Amino acid sequence: AMEAVVNGTSKKGDVLNVARVAGIMAAKKTFEIIPMCHLLMLTKCSVDFEVKKNYVVAKCTVKTKGKTGVEMEALTAVQVALLTIYDMCKAVDRGMTMTEIRLLEKSGGKSGAWRRP
Repeated sequence: AMEAVVNGTSKKGDVLNVARVAGIMAAKKTFEIIPMCHLLMLTKCSVDFEVKKNYVVAKCTVKTKGKTGVEMEALTAVQVALLTIYDMCKAVDRGMTMTEIRLLEKSGGKSGAWRRP
């Protein structure tokens, strides 16, 4: 599965580029799938990947000029990006796992800044 991710040789296409697009789309649609989330005008959304020897790290950065936080959009983007990688590689390895999905830091919004210790 890692070979397909690194080389872009999945039968379904370039895994990381498709996963990036899926993550960005998910961030924009978070309000439709998570109850009580508001529709937000995002000014930035990026999904980046770090390919390690046996795993992929997905990170999402989301920004808005609004007065609310965008952590739900970022977390949704990461999860959907990882689900997309799973979907595109499951024919090779159904044992893949998605772990340690978490907020690393946020700023702005009602609660202010927060950073994972």
